[in-house]
Amino acid sequence: MRNIQKHPQKVDDDALVALLAKAKQEERKDRALMTSVRLDKLATHIASNELNGVEAAELLRREAARYEHESQEVH
Repeated sequence: MRNIQKHPQKVDDDALVALLAKAKQEERKDRALMTSVRLDKLATHIASNELNGVEAAELLRREAARYEHESQEVH
């Protein structure tokens, strides 16, 4: 076996908290952008296929279910 020296590392709690906060903020921005792009694609699909209100509502319900399923996978 080798002797391995361990050097204690001092962690700056404030820097770590700031780093985590920044990562959360960037994740939220990314998710908001992805949602915006997805909604725009749905709107384009609705318009180009001339879906009526009932069809558009069903499409939105399926999309809502997709988001709900995704949120359950994360937790």
